[in-house]
Amino acid sequence: MNKLEMKNKVDMLPVMEKFYTIQGEGVHQGKAAYFIRLGGCDVGCVWCDVKESWDADAHDKQSVADLVAAANEFEGKLVVITGGEPLMYDLSHLTTSLKEKGLRTHVETSGAHPLSGTWDWICLSPKKFKFPLEEFYPHAHELKIIVYHKHDFKWAEEHAAKVNDDCVLLLQPEWSKEKEMLPLMVEYVKQHPKWKISLQTHKYMDVP
Repeated sequence: MNKLEMKNKVDMLPVMEKFYTIQGEGVHQGKAAYFIRLGGCDVGCVWCDVKESWDADAHDKQSVADLVAAANEFEGKLVVITGGEPLMYDLSHLTTSLKEKGLRTHVETSGAHPLSGTWDWICLSPKKFKFPLEEFYPHAHELKIIVYHKHDFKWAEEHAAKVNDDCVLLLQPEWSKEKEMLPLMVEYVKQHPKWKISLQTHKYMDVP
């Protein structure tokens, strides 16, 4: 760890929940994964399904050492850091410690806060309520756009124009609008095959 990382070392993080399950959405859908959901979010999506995560003070802080030890107990070696908005915190110490145990590090972020940490996979999911920082676009491995209404296809293309050529482009219906939006998404992807459809399969499977 360099001097800057030592100076900014964050050893305690507010944790809403942590659990071992199946990744339900995105490129890595279907894989065993350990999730660490951090508390705290200032993005404020009206359709957020984990609004209880927004208040960081409502969740107990846990040490990086304890989080890494818990993640390392399971056979699956993929760890997903999510929220809330996980990059409200400097995650350099957490990701370095996870990788020292041979664990893969994935993050799910809106990109609204500075990028920190060492990541094997960055899922960027831009939100209209607080735009992503420009620094995220060249680093994103996966661009996941939540489709809430038909105007979101234009929003999706605006962000797709900024990511690198290897970034996977995903359209995912907001859960409460799935029946309405999915037929539109199917037609859109047929006409714009650079995109793929992502579904929240964990909700179909009734797993956390």
